[in-house]
Amino acid sequence: MARDVWSRMEDGRPTRVHWQVFGIGCTVSWMLYLHRYVFALIKPTLQTEFDLDNSELGQLDFAFGLCYSAFQIPAGLLVDLLGAHVYLGAAIVIWSLALGAHAWSDRLSELTTARYVMGFGQAGAFAAISRVTRTWFPSAVRTSVQGWMGVFCARSGGVCSNLLFATVLIGYYHLDWRFAIEIFAVCGVVLGLVFLLVYRNDPTTHPWTNAAEVAWIAGRAEPATGLTADADRQRPADAVRRKPLRAVLRQMSPRSLTNLAMVNAASAFSTFADNVYSGWIPLFLSQVHQLDFKEMGIYSALPLLGGACGGAFGGWLNDRSIAWSGSRRWSRSLVGCFGKGMAAILITLSLLCYQQPRVFCSLLFFVKFFADISLATRWGTMTDIGGKATATVFAFNNSVASVLGLAAPLMYGWISGTYGWKPVFVIAGVMYALCAACWLMVNCTIPVLGPDHSVDDVPSDPADS
Repeated sequence: MARDVWSRMEDGRPTRVHWQVFGIGCTVSWMLYLHRYVFALIKPTLQTEFDLDNSELGQLDFAFGLCYSAFQIPAGLLVDLLGAHVYLGAAIVIWSLALGAHAWSDRLSELTTARYVMGFGQAGAFAAISRVTRTWFPSAVRTSVQGWMGVFCARSGGVCSNLLFATVLIGYYHLDWRFAIEIFAVCGVVLGLVFLLVYRNDPTTHPWTNAAEVAWIAGRAEPATGLTADADRQRPADAVRRKPLRAVLRQMSPRSLTNLAMVNAASAFSTFADNVYSGWIPLFLSQVHQLDFKEMGIYSALPLLGGACGGAFGGWLNDRSIAWSGSRRWSRSLVGCFGKGMAAILITLSLLCYQQPRVFCSLLFFVKFFADISLATRWGTMTDIGGKATATVFAFNNSVASVLGLAAPLMYGWISGTYGWKPVFVIAGVMYALCAACWLMVNCTIPVLGPDHSVDDVPSDPADS
């Protein structure tokens, strides 16, 4: 690999460091969900060991969500100010150690603290990954990259968490759940250290890139005329003029604020619905269908596999729709609305097979497939309207969405324990329908912070101005 890098730098062909960035970014996203979904899998065991009911398990989810929401905006600001390099590398190590602390907890208070710290560690991860995609990939392919990196690999991590942790390590090899968690935690710490060694904040400062690759990332077929390779490398590809915060906030118009509110509302309804998959499917399968770890891991992985496929397809569909129609605004809105609308319909129909876990979870595969088509759309929209403040805008969106998301585990825990599980899935369907309606009112061509912070490589649609 090193020989190929040097040969490309010498003969002027574009280097391929962006593929390394793509690989490490996908791995980080995968590990994020590999670790996050473990808690849902150990809930049946925690109920026995700590004598907890569904509502108390929901409160532990709330502890994670509280820190996850509270630290989104500070994390996004930090990423936009300093870049993703040090922040994301440190965050991976922190959340991995917090995951390990779940296994080292002997009291409920210790377990609650571990949930708080894990929420803190994972708070700005996706905001940082969104910054990575904006910095290292041109607009023409960015949503496809985000679909793979931010959605497919994340959902695949959830799939692997169910299969590796529940079905393989505990179901087949009969490992203690605490030891299985420690294995996952060690892998996360190693990944954090590798990220710190491999990644750089900007292609112009990476020692392995050349001017041709920097030009491709910037959306130019060839390096800028009159610039030497050194000059091209020294110019920051994503430089932002520093302004006082008050001056930046003045750039936000009522129109941009309204548009951002619609994006936030869509994200909030989606987050509320998706808490079913991240926090409750394994416990549902254990309590209603009495499945053991082997079967529970397989069936609960099916919806996440559907989400992974939907995320990759959604990214491709966004980029192709924009290229075909010429309208970025309506391509984003209609894809988002279609995905969530189909999810609302299918999750309602799936309740007809509620008593058949294999069929029910197979139908949830398609629910998540369509639901996560719009998740890739959300990533693209955040990059469009965020511009040079992408990580901050993404973090703000996640923070607002997480506020409503905080209510989901408390409500789902109480409802499932009091009225059963069917109302939980009905509520998720209603949230999907509300999300679909919000997408029709989102205009991704309206920058949040005005022209100075707009996406300079994403033109507005004349019909939408």
